[in-house]
Amino acid sequence: MTPSKIFTQLVLLLFVFGTSAQSIPLPEHPRPDFERPQWANLNGSWQFAFDSENEGLKESWFAGSTTFDRTIMVPFPWGSKLSGVADEADIGWYRREIKIDPSWKGKRIFLIIGASDWETSIWLDGHLLGTHQGGYLPVEVELTQYVNFGQAQNLVVRADDVRRDFTLYGKQGYGNARGIWQTVYLEARGEQYLKAVHFTPDIDNDQVVATAFLPKPHSEAQTVYLRIKGSGAPITAEIQIPAGGTRASVKVPMQQPHLWTLDDPFLYETEAKMGKDEVRSYFGMRKISVVDLPGTDFPYIALNNKPIYLQLALDQSYHPDGFYTFPSDDFMREEIERSKSIGLNGIRTHIKIDIPRKLYWADKLGLLVMSDLPNSWGNPEQAMQQESEATLRGMVERDFNHPSIFSWIVFNETWGLTRNGEYGKDTQQWVASMYHLTKSLDSTRLVEDNSICCGRGHTVTDINSWHSYLPGYGWEDYLKELTEKTFPGSGHHFEDGFVQGRQPNINSECGNVWGYDGSTGDVDWSWDYHKMLNTFRKYPKVAGWLYTEHHDVINEWNGYWRFDRSPKTTGMEELVPGMSLRDLHAGVYLSTGMEISREVRGGEHVQIPLYLSDMSGADYGSELNVVYTLDFTNDLGQQSQLISNTLKVPYEPWTQQSLAPLDIQAPNQEGVGLLSFEVRQANGSVISRNFMFLIVHSDATSDKAGRITVNPREYTDAQWSERTWEVLNGKKVNGAGSGFFDYRFVLPSEVTEKNASSLYFLAELSAKELFVKDQETYEADQDFMKGSLVAPSSNPNSYPMTDETLFPSEIKILVNGEVLGSETLPDDPADHRGVLSWHYQPRDGKLREAGSYGYLVKVTLPEDVVLKALRGNRSITVRLTTENGGGIAVYGRQFGRFALDPGLIYKK
Repeated sequence: MTPSKIFTQLVLLLFVFGTSAQSIPLPEHPRPDFERPQWANLNGSWQFAFDSENEGLKESWFAGSTTFDRTIMVPFPWGSKLSGVADEADIGWYRREIKIDPSWKGKRIFLIIGASDWETSIWLDGHLLGTHQGGYLPVEVELTQYVNFGQAQNLVVRADDVRRDFTLYGKQGYGNARGIWQTVYLEARGEQYLKAVHFTPDIDNDQVVATAFLPKPHSEAQTVYLRIKGSGAPITAEIQIPAGGTRASVKVPMQQPHLWTLDDPFLYETEAKMGKDEVRSYFGMRKISVVDLPGTDFPYIALNNKPIYLQLALDQSYHPDGFYTFPSDDFMREEIERSKSIGLNGIRTHIKIDIPRKLYWADKLGLLVMSDLPNSWGNPEQAMQQESEATLRGMVERDFNHPSIFSWIVFNETWGLTRNGEYGKDTQQWVASMYHLTKSLDSTRLVEDNSICCGRGHTVTDINSWHSYLPGYGWEDYLKELTEKTFPGSGHHFEDGFVQGRQPNINSECGNVWGYDGSTGDVDWSWDYHKMLNTFRKYPKVAGWLYTEHHDVINEWNGYWRFDRSPKTTGMEELVPGMSLRDLHAGVYLSTGMEISREVRGGEHVQIPLYLSDMSGADYGSELNVVYTLDFTNDLGQQSQLISNTLKVPYEPWTQQSLAPLDIQAPNQEGVGLLSFEVRQANGSVISRNFMFLIVHSDATSDKAGRITVNPREYTDAQWSERTWEVLNGKKVNGAGSGFFDYRFVLPSEVTEKNASSLYFLAELSAKELFVKDQETYEADQDFMKGSLVAPSSNPNSYPMTDETLFPSEIKILVNGEVLGSETLPDDPADHRGVLSWHYQPRDGKLREAGSYGYLVKVTLPEDVVLKALRGNRSITVRLTTENGGGIAVYGRQFGRFALDPGLIYKK
């Protein structure tokens, strides 16, 4: 069991048994970017009741009577496992007792709920303190006039989450953020207090601009005292807010500033004091801008004036047991660490304003963030526009100090922007105005008007972004056409009346998940991913990509990790020792082009295209070494290394160049060759790895081995408890459940009593799980798009990718009725190792068990069994059987991992 699974189970157990260890989940201050020293966390067990009839105000809601018939674990949304409450109604009431610390006397006392969806009202001892509308921003009310210090008081919260078309909903079909879903806490403030303190770094002038905001004008001038802690002596400054004003700024010199970078995410800690009010925050000295990729006129997003090739993941930011809310601070940290561990440099928090502590960990650990405004699913009427504008303002205000955020995305794929399917001119102008509003709120970051898809276009934007989901084989033609149409003044990807400028051109959603008809379902994504990245690196005019997605959700299973964050296996680490996803995200990348598998004839000289792309700008000298090897597995499953050589490659930072093709002679034998590359520095250290396959066809066979083979579909008998079927006209056959396949072989004249002791059976086999899509009847018409809860293997294209959950099968091999061997087939896997299952897929928008493969099974036949057959009808029947329900899949020479059909092998 993975650490994440163990933790989730522990949380649930602690909640069920009511132990004190779980009395305050998420105990950390929820906003390290805006923290007051006097605060109290109110997370934990609250009384709870549903108000399914919307009965409104009742005395019992405030008196704490039996109306509250259950308890809920705050801050987890009702309906989530971690809340302990099922989703039974649209309105919920929360109640708990609070005591305000007497040491807080003389301060103003506020209650803050990090977020609650959608209309939230709060009472203290029956006094209405305020009502907030909106599902993503802090709910804040003042308690001061009703506080009895040190005495128990009744705090009541009503959350109305009745669906309204105009509200910002995002993708809550993955799990509704119903009611309170972020930390609830109390804090003490000064009589005059700060609403916000923003820090705007200016690295070009070695300064930071600090701006203090007040909630309302004051009749007297206010002084805000700043203290900034860095690696040297603390820096102090003052902000003077004039009488009647609500904001003021000061420029603070930062001598030799310590810059915030992805490798060294240094944060300056700050304190801001105004009278008796004190706020702690932080900022990073970094700059977001646009520069040309050196040696080109291609605009790139830049961090600290240096271009950065964006390699991002779409982060739905969901948790299976907490929905919008993560179970612990450690889990949020691990989310950022996961992205960095595979070499990504950023994430896009998708149509969800994320939890501040997760953003804090992106700041702390060094990961870029694209921040989305959630969308509505109604029409762009006035109420929706007002909701969007208010939420946008609040999002920018709350999250301004996070150095990790480099862009704001106002809309996604025109969701909520159409009327009767039309994206009208009036709405387009409003979208453009939302871009300008965002820039007026924050001129330091890039802004996208609309992250476009599906024929829609941009209006005014800082980033020329686009979405495209394609099979791996579709990227070469797509990127060639795209880059030809990308230039200042082009109308490509822009609405009528708007044109491209010199914006960086980036992909902001890609992958194969929606690239096949009806989506892929749960499938090995790594093969198409490899082809896609090989192709992207050939087109440096595209300044980065964003893969869908970071982790699985309930209807998309194409994440780097499962929904529970358990790992998936690409198989690359076995194919090329030391290789991982980090190599596909390396700064220096050697691409062989889109095709990572090629059919060739035995003995043929093959020209392998090579393209060298450096997005690191590192100084590796004037030359790199490319060590390449050709490892070959023949049609007997025998492995050998045929080539090992080194190619000298000229190098300079930021190079983007086609190299001379590599000439490789294919072996004159049937099999699969693995051509692997290591790009090395002069000192031998490996910078990156890559590989491709050569599928070799040859009429030549070993003069020492004879073969009696059959197509997998040519079994003579089969009985299975669940189902039997074949794939792609018999390239593979499947038996699910318990049962057997019989294969009959007639011994040729070459097999005599002299070589009778040399025979063995050879086949590629795996277990065979009966997936939902392969059942005789199942609900095929399912909504795979908007977050419907569907089985991972129900999509017609799916074949679940290899992960840590195995599906083994215990099999026996019988020859002419005699048990000769037993094997454990460890799994029913699908990943990069299933090269033949990928290569032979028809290019028609559908997948048939793509990437699936088996294990080489070899059983020697006893001499007496062969002799008996020779003296009889020369017939050998091999039975492959299992009784534990694990099934058996039999692979042929054009499916799986090994280019061989099941058969008998003998010495000539």
